[in-house]
Amino acid sequence: ALPILPALCHSFCRDAGVRSPLVPPLWLCLVPRMKIRRTKHAKKALGFYATGFGLRPPHRVLLDGTFCQAALRGRVQLKEQLPGYLRGEVELCTTGCVLKELASLGKELYGARVIAQRFQVRHCFHVKSPVAGSACLLSLIAGGNPHKYFVATQDQDLAAKVRKKAGVPLLFIIQNTIVLDKPSPKSLAFVQAMQTSQLVPKQQKKNIELLKETQGIAKEFNPRGKKRKRTSGPNPLSCLKKKKKGATPPLAAAPASTTNKRRKRKRAKATGNPESAELQNSAIEG
Repeated sequence: ALPILPALCHSFCRDAGVRSPLVPPLWLCLVPRMKIRRTKHAKKALGFYATGFGLRPPHRVLLDGTFCQAALRGRVQLKEQLPGYLRGEVELCTTGCVLKELASLGKELYGARVIAQRFQVRHCFHVKSPVAGSACLLSLIAGGNPHKYFVATQDQDLAAKVRKKAGVPLLFIIQNTIVLDKPSPKSLAFVQAMQTSQLVPKQQKKNIELLKETQGIAKEFNPRGKKRKRTSGPNPLSCLKKKKKGATPPLAAAPASTTNKRRKRKRAKATGNPESAELQNSAIEG
């Protein structure tokens, strides 16, 4: 009966036009599932950028004024939530052009300016002549994003320009939660080309050639000609005499006796008949 009670209470309150206190709203039931999907998506995207572009902690995140304003409205604690979401240490940074842009917009963005002033200020090339914050951030990630920056913004125009550059992760805030954008088609194509060994940056080629020259590895390739065959004599095995098929090897001679045995002479014993004794002696001598 207990499982039926919330359904009856919900149907009664629906007819009365009042929200049921026992049944939570639908979006509240989906929050744990959405959080799990969001973390899995972030883990997959971070692994892609780590293997394809070498982005590893500590992560450097460039923030503009729109992202700071969205964090202020959603009460998002950037220093506490970003390290857990990006699975590592995080360096939050901005530029002088972004701070000057926030200061020029007046009191409406005073809170965002206070938040941005707490972060590191990266050096840019617009000290004497400041430019818009979006243009300043684009100049820092130009040339293949050499400093491995993440870009955090709510500006759709800036986000579209960032997606056209390979290897630049994009962060934004949706419904008071930080979301890491999926890799852009430009980044996917770049990594696929690198895996198939069809793309090697020109700067990398120059660096390899310079290293070979400094280490003395680079040498001119001189292909050797074909070896000339030397004239040689006949094969000694072919000069041997052919053996006869019916011939048999000669037998070895018997070794001669080293000692000549002397023949013993037998003498007949003397008996009473002298004639018979002489006959025996003559027979033995003969």
